[in-house]
Amino acid sequence: MPITRSRRAMLLAAGVMLPLPVLTGCSSDDDGPPPRAAWDIASAPRSGTAGTGTLRWALDATPATLNAFQKTADTGTQRIAGAVLPSLYTLDARGRPQRNGDYLSSADVASTDPKQVVVFKLNPKAVWSDGRPIGAEDFQAQWKALRGTDEKYGTARNAGYDRIAKVEPGDKEHEVKVTFAKPYTDWRSLFTPLYPKSVMGNPAVFTAAASKGLAVGAGPFMVRQVTDSEVTLVRNPRWWGDRARLSRVVFQAVPAEKRAEALMAGRLDLAEVDRATARRIQATAPDKQAAGAKRGSSAPGKAGAPEPSTGGREAAGTTRTGEAAEATRTGEAREAAGAEGGATGDTDKNRSRTRALSRFTLRKALDPAYTQLALNGTKGPLADERVRRAVARAIDRKALAKLVLEPMGLPSEPLGNHLLMAGQPGYKDHSGALGAPDTNAAQSLLADAGWRAGGTGRQKGLDGKTDDRGRRHSAPTATATESATDSATGAATDSGTGAATDSASGTASGTTSKSASGASPAAGDAGRSGRLREAAVVRKKGRPLVLRFVLPDDRTGARLSTVGERIARMLEKIGVRTEITKVPGESYFRDHIATGDYDLALYSWPASAYPATDARPIYAKPQPAADGSLVVEQNYTRVGTDQIDQLFDQALSELDSGASRSLVSRADARIWAAAGSIPLYQRPQLIAMRKGLVNAGAFGFATPRYQDIGFRR
Repeated sequence: MPITRSRRAMLLAAGVMLPLPVLTGCSSDDDGPPPRAAWDIASAPRSGTAGTGTLRWALDATPATLNAFQKTADTGTQRIAGAVLPSLYTLDARGRPQRNGDYLSSADVASTDPKQVVVFKLNPKAVWSDGRPIGAEDFQAQWKALRGTDEKYGTARNAGYDRIAKVEPGDKEHEVKVTFAKPYTDWRSLFTPLYPKSVMGNPAVFTAAASKGLAVGAGPFMVRQVTDSEVTLVRNPRWWGDRARLSRVVFQAVPAEKRAEALMAGRLDLAEVDRATARRIQATAPDKQAAGAKRGSSAPGKAGAPEPSTGGREAAGTTRTGEAAEATRTGEAREAAGAEGGATGDTDKNRSRTRALSRFTLRKALDPAYTQLALNGTKGPLADERVRRAVARAIDRKALAKLVLEPMGLPSEPLGNHLLMAGQPGYKDHSGALGAPDTNAAQSLLADAGWRAGGTGRQKGLDGKTDDRGRRHSAPTATATESATDSATGAATDSGTGAATDSASGTASGTTSKSASGASPAAGDAGRSGRLREAAVVRKKGRPLVLRFVLPDDRTGARLSTVGERIARMLEKIGVRTEITKVPGESYFRDHIATGDYDLALYSWPASAYPATDARPIYAKPQPAADGSLVVEQNYTRVGTDQIDQLFDQALSELDSGASRSLVSRADARIWAAAGSIPLYQRPQLIAMRKGLVNAGAFGFATPRYQDIGFRR
């Protein structure tokens, strides 16, 4: 679901548009099975489930709203909405929209000339929980609330709804006809979730807090109770589809750092967990867990809203367990190491914990979200596209993907696309528009921008030819040098021992690190071996090239710190010094990313089945505001071009899906070339699931089919 955030004034220095290479590289076909690790579901026939029971499902926090279109909506809001409200289209495991037969008998573009007209034919059995049939009046109310013309609603976005000219009953019974003022390729993204007119027709109800509940729904479940710590769903007695196999679903607010304890205490049945907890679960049944990524069954689903986070989908400033604590930096990790090493029998406490975790199985997949290195192009050295490209070409993305994904047994290929995940229709690796990792090429780009070693008129000490005294020597590339370090650090990360990884990641001799105040080094930075030699730092007019690398200083940011330190070592090799600054996690986005208070940063974006709609605000070129300032949408790197905007606009209006996809592909290649955002890897999705629970797990792109989830007989 698209979300448009408030714009902030930021000036973007225009860079030279470089010619793009031919769009080649790895791609995904539209048909065929999803790629390995796209999802990992414990599938079972409905008849094999008990037909009753309560599922306790962890959320990071109790949602502030049950309205998915409010600005305060989060992934908890989305998950609850999926169980209690109509989703006209869901997504399969490859992120492809699928018509939901529970609500739609058909949906087609009836005409394109003179206007695009879409006719939705509703399932005649579809009714709200108060008994009223779902109808055109609900579609009309949602369109009017979300089209952006009534400030009372304060909607999070109006993408797509602002292109609609009118909504009316169709020519036949149970039909809804939607006429567009402008063509819209992503029309399938609209009216999901669909709210009743009692919500959308009243601004006071639209903006109500979650504590008010949701009086009317139309899913297999309905909201029974909302408290400060739980949202309880029960079966909807008016549901016309397959009867839910669970009698209740209780979404419990359990912070990431308390999730392992809650699992061991038997208070949860399903929860996303950090890598330390995942390894402890794996250690209880290593022969079975090792094959986790090979299991699975597809299910239709719906992607989340584009909100950046240090860990993926959550709104700015919130915690996401998928980017949870780096296992090697916590006491929990040392417990995991003990479990894997067979030391859990040493104490009764460890034996008890092992028995408790043995009741769970680990499901793992690649999350439909990616972690990126963001380069702030507003001011300073990174306002020069040549410097951004130099930084990007110093990064060995394959080594970083291996560092994060390989220890969990997930495919460790770096992501080659900003707009699509591997396996989605139309996926192509466009990183060639920027170029492969190449230390010499990066140094040449810096020299061309006036940044040279030692601050003299010629490139010295870093170009693989001369040292700082002009003597010839050979300099290794970033890839070659990092590969040796990868083995050591990767092994340390996988083993779960804190000391080994801290030692490996703490050797960033060209990296200084300090807290937000700058008074002292951040945790984990003690024992550094010194700074990058002054003669090796590139300079311009005597000033060294130093980039401020801002990272969150909380449990979520621990793995990001490890990745950030590895990036800092890669940048050393081209003479770029980094200053790692740790800031409080709760203010990371609000006070730093959103305001542009950084040079380099790491955070995640969710993927979407509708990239022409959802990705445009993330890469839109900043535009003048009425007061004369410049504003951004969700483009926190402040790097954009007119060409990228034009390609997105054309893709949105192109009703031929193949042609629209081609335009999106061209936009991605240009985003790569602009070097404001460097995708690194898809994030791991690690799910602890109680044994006996079926049709649940690591869903990946696929939306849960809530009525099929249950416990084995």
